[in-house]
Amino acid sequence: MAAEETTLTVAPREIEGSRATRRLRRSGLVPGIVYGGDADPLPFQVDARELRNALAHGGAVIQLTLDGAQTPVVLKDHHRHPVNGNMLHVDLLRVDLTQRIHATVVVEVINADDAPGIKGGGVLEQVTREINIEALPNEIPDTIELDVSSVEVGDTVYLSALTPPSGVALLDDLEETVLVSVLAPKLSVESEDEIETETAVVGEKADEAAASEGDSAE
Repeated sequence: MAAEETTLTVAPREIEGSRATRRLRRSGLVPGIVYGGDADPLPFQVDARELRNALAHGGAVIQLTLDGAQTPVVLKDHHRHPVNGNMLHVDLLRVDLTQRIHATVVVEVINADDAPGIKGGGVLEQVTREINIEALPNEIPDTIELDVSSVEVGDTVYLSALTPPSGVALLDDLEETVLVSVLAPKLSVESEDEIETETAVVGEKADEAAASEGDSAE
């Protein structure tokens, strides 16, 4: 469970256009905005390294300090550079620690190497990596583990098989949301046409070799 809290100090930011934003990023800062609750949205800037450390736990509540005031927030959205992965922008949401909120959580597949289906050559495919949940902000887990140690080739595991932590409600369709499936190993089987063609070629080469030997003997 993500019971720990992280602190993050940010500074107010004036919205001045894309050129100013690029200068901000070049100086090692990340632009962001915090919204929600009964207060107005507030743009801010934060040190990229401090932000990365604060977001190390995906579901953790962050105690945000802005203009000397602290408020609990959670990560709502973020954007990264498609090449270098650097954070480009972050959205934080004010939360009431006594009110349940919706969030997305990563499903972590465990014990795949112990599964009979995998030992038998099957291929594990994780169809759904993130699911929607509802929980108190301090009870949002970083991940929810899915034990697949008993899956066989051909098995399909649905969300109904996942046991969430106490206080966490699953919001997606339990019987329709596929988490993982175990596919049969792909076998390389030649078609009958390919076999017949290969046999004919071999036969022709054998006939040519025999004819050549006959000519030499003469």
